[in-house]
Amino acid sequence: MPKKTIISCAITGAIHTPTMSPYLPVHPDTIAQQAIDAANAGAAILHLHARNPDNGAPSVDPVHFEDILPRIRAATSAVVNITTGGSPTMTVAQRLPPALTYSPEMCSMNMGSLNFALHPLADRYSEWKEPWEEDYLRASEGNIFRNTFADIRMIAEKLGGAPHNMKFEHECYDVGHIYNLKFCKDQGYFDGPIFLQFVMGVLGGIAAELDNLMFLKQTADKLLGQGYEWSVIGAGAQQMRMAAVGAQMGGHVRVGLEDSLYISRGELATSNAQQVEKIVRILREQGNEPATPDEARQILGLKGADKVNF
Repeated sequence: MPKKTIISCAITGAIHTPTMSPYLPVHPDTIAQQAIDAANAGAAILHLHARNPDNGAPSVDPVHFEDILPRIRAATSAVVNITTGGSPTMTVAQRLPPALTYSPEMCSMNMGSLNFALHPLADRYSEWKEPWEEDYLRASEGNIFRNTFADIRMIAEKLGGAPHNMKFEHECYDVGHIYNLKFCKDQGYFDGPIFLQFVMGVLGGIAAELDNLMFLKQTADKLLGQGYEWSVIGAGAQQMRMAAVGAQMGGHVRVGLEDSLYISRGELATSNAQQVEKIVRILREQGNEPATPDEARQILGLKGADKVNF
């Protein structure tokens, strides 16, 4: 049988702010419903952040997940992947409680520190829905998104082993992060299969260009051999293009309003499901078949939905 393509959908993230799109989900009800709709549209994995429902700000308070996760579990069979990235302004310790509390099948793991900058986005707007937004974006000019080797080892120990036994979405924002992953794998921090996510197009990381995608894939092949699965994120305008090419190269794909607010040039996406529906059409037209959640579990060696804590 041909290899199936796993579609991940990142529902809200911590980059975009409420002013940027009326369709960005920032309340538990809309985050949960958009996640369910994305799963029904074909997403096998739901990558989840939470927001403070009072003002839409990124939140890692487990309380802000408690109205989201059970609703998703009751309505879909999708794999839930909870962030350990939180937002670039948070400490590593602040970012872990949601995964520790709910013990999902998967969580994200950032494979290196970087200058994670959002400040150019602030120049696009003159009025703001919430008072925190402008300062949050402009202050990112001074952000260092910390993910040291000690941090990576700590997260691997706390989440990768018993009792949680989570698998990681290893987010690599630049080629050096793949070398970090290789080192950590050789140290025994992670069991296979490795699931590597190329994050492309974030200011401070590698640009979302096809030559760069080829180089990232070649580097991962050289360092990791055949014992890994990979996916690609194209932030912003390159979302669908990078996903389509990545799938043609044998990779998996990620879409969602965390990564891009648009469905086409100049047109805001009205939901996460709209982006999932578009990538499903693209994949099928070029001969890729989307994986079901259970197929994704088998491909990635996940512990199963019956072993989560929600």
